[in-house]
Amino acid sequence: MRWRDRYGLRRRRGLRVAKFDREATDADIEALIEFAKTRRGVEFYVEPETFATDTTAVAVAHDGEWTRRRVGSPAVIAKVARDLALPVYDVQLTGYPARMRAYNERRRQAQDSDPV
Repeated sequence: MRWRDRYGLRRRRGLRVAKFDREATDADIEALIEFAKTRRGVEFYVEPETFATDTTAVAVAHDGEWTRRRVGSPAVIAKVARDLALPVYDVQLTGYPARMRAYNERRRQAQDSDPV
């Protein structure tokens, strides 16, 4: 399936300026959709575009597991969230959820306790 056309990634391409990082691709959007479909309680958090990076979205599951992918623009992830009936938040307004930080801490502790 061609997510680029469906979510408007191709239309916005002409508005881009040179960046250090790559642009969002179909695979990025598909990865977020797959994450959301295979986990409970997923919410999307939109991160703003920077000089070096396209707009990104973080998908956070009920247990704090998360993934980050480029999305091209907030409108793209808003459409994905609407299609999946999931909430989407602006991370600059809400911050990241505490469960995400707790998940990161659990992983850090597990790595520290694993003998190498």
